[in-house]
Amino acid sequence: MGWAVRTAITAAIAALMTCAAHDARAANGAYAVDAADISEVGSCKVESWMSAATNTDFSAVANPSCVVDPFRPIELSLQTIRARSDGDWSTTIAPKAKTNFIPTGIGRWGLSAYGGGSFDAATGEALSAFAVIPATFRLSETMRINVNGGWLWDRTADRHYFTYGVGFDWKFTDTLQWTIEAYGQAGASEVASVVQPRLQTGVRYRPNEIFSVDVIYGRNISGENANWITIGTTIRFPVKGSEPEHRRTGHL
Repeated sequence: MGWAVRTAITAAIAALMTCAAHDARAANGAYAVDAADISEVGSCKVESWMSAATNTDFSAVANPSCVVDPFRPIELSLQTIRARSDGDWSTTIAPKAKTNFIPTGIGRWGLSAYGGGSFDAATGEALSAFAVIPATFRLSETMRINVNGGWLWDRTADRHYFTYGVGFDWKFTDTLQWTIEAYGQAGASEVASVVQPRLQTGVRYRPNEIFSVDVIYGRNISGENANWITIGTTIRFPVKGSEPEHRRTGHL
């Protein structure tokens, strides 16, 4: 194992342990910790995933997004979540806008920002508002560390939280990528698991530039103190005639 792999894994584990040591939340498909990158202007993608927990909670998510350039490149997405929690079903809509300020590169930090909110699709009630700063440090063409920090307003409980996340991505073959991440939210809550750290790890299979599938194990991923299995897919619609992403950027 080379020095870059050892350094990356050591840094990722150290960061995860640091976060896990504090009571403490933030996206990249079914993963919670976002990278600083956004796609090429004019491109679109549809991310979708299903998650099932050992306590019978369930969620199904569809998240279409496109990158437009009204005055600077902005990635606009509209996440729709159909979920069951404690036996009750709900449908939530969560629009989000993201832009990049500092492009990522090997050996340096990239920086972006996104914000949005969520509301109940049945009643129209606003449920939350959030803002997050994702930062990405690329160790090599195949490894990166993502760090997120932000703010969440839970309008239902009328509480404000500091959100955090740290994750490590490693593309260890031409078609396989491993991700591990910890995230959470710091603040007051009557339910202890809401402010306890959350963990996900999974493998992405991406046989081409268009399609990928994720298989993910998670723990406490929505603050309910249960184990989760998630299956996700991404279908990409690149700009016609453009180069594949890895050839344009030189990295994953």
